[in-house]
Amino acid sequence: MTILTTAPAFAERYLLSPDLVAEPYGHLDALRAHAPVHWSPLHHAWLVTGYDQVMRCLRDPAVSADRVRPLMDAVPQGAREDAERAFAILSRWMVFNDPPQHRRLRQVFQESFAARAVTRYRVFTEKATANVLARRAVPGRAGDLMADLARPLPALVFARWLGVPRTDAPAFWYWNARVADLVLGTAQEESEYRASLQALVSLEDYLADLVARRRAEPADDLISQVLREGRVGDSVTEEEFVGMLTQMAFAGGETTSNLIANTVVALHTEGRLDEVREDPTLVRAAVEETLRLDGPSKMSIRTAARDLDLDGHTVRAGDRIFLVTAAANRDPARFPDPGRFDLRRTGATHLGFGFGAHFCIGAALARLVAVAAVGTLVRDHPDLTLDEPGRLTWQPSLLNRALTALPVRY
Repeated sequence: MTILTTAPAFAERYLLSPDLVAEPYGHLDALRAHAPVHWSPLHHAWLVTGYDQVMRCLRDPAVSADRVRPLMDAVPQGAREDAERAFAILSRWMVFNDPPQHRRLRQVFQESFAARAVTRYRVFTEKATANVLARRAVPGRAGDLMADLARPLPALVFARWLGVPRTDAPAFWYWNARVADLVLGTAQEESEYRASLQALVSLEDYLADLVARRRAEPADDLISQVLREGRVGDSVTEEEFVGMLTQMAFAGGETTSNLIANTVVALHTEGRLDEVREDPTLVRAAVEETLRLDGPSKMSIRTAARDLDLDGHTVRAGDRIFLVTAAANRDPARFPDPGRFDLRRTGATHLGFGFGAHFCIGAALARLVAVAAVGTLVRDHPDLTLDEPGRLTWQPSLLNRALTALPVRY
């Protein structure tokens, strides 16, 4: 008698289930194998997990980046009265705009964020890394690498880049943390929403004042450089410029902090530290492979601007689309042996910073800071070890892959 066996049916899971927050990749691999484009009643969204399918969405003008309205819809009713100005600010973020509006907004910063402009900050970044570690990473001492380096270093570098005086930094980064709670969906209670909405308004007020100061007294920073180029008041209004600066302020730290921490974790858990110590030129490759294999961003959210066919599925206008880059970056159709941390990988481009029109404008700066941080740790702290790596905890976020802490021994 022949016994027929069938593969187990794919079982949908809520992506914020604690075990999937801790380790999402097995489930995402199974989802991609089941259907690289899958309607999820549980998430009320299309989950797009295949590399080619995500790339199609990133190129298709019918897939819109405008998602301010869904964020607004998530605000508790009692906090709505605080939300009008805050969401008007978000509507000026380039990341929430489609071409041609997105292109017009982005061009204001294009030259300032180009790799050749960012290299001016390499020496400052390397010195800042060494200074932060000298104060906090005492050999033999236990610490939290997130608090000791991964969070403060990007904040320090980006504040210098943007032109925020050191005396203003504590308030500036408090507002940024609260804005992150709003944009990343971690604010849950009405009081948290109110604090986040007010923080975004306070951040815009502060940056508007800083722009006025830089008009009167230019300095060596991003705001002064853009003002000198003459596009503010020409291709964009001052209100649009300040609104985009709030996006730059928010994005300047979060992604880079998580990239630093995730790279350190990957080098330890994948057993590649000795290899990188013997050949420091591999630090950059380690950062890139982390972006692919366990990067700081798990997905981005889009909306169908009109009906479209996606991999044989009819996506209706207004449907939400989750572009799960964390799954696309492990697609075996694009990446041979995709679960392997390969420091000499070549071939397909990972989507850790997005692609096309919405490729992360701050990618060059994030790479600069992450390479400086990881390189200095590898070179100057040979005894660095993770403290109980099996007990790491991750923030419950659909969008970000972020540790709550990274206990280490220096």
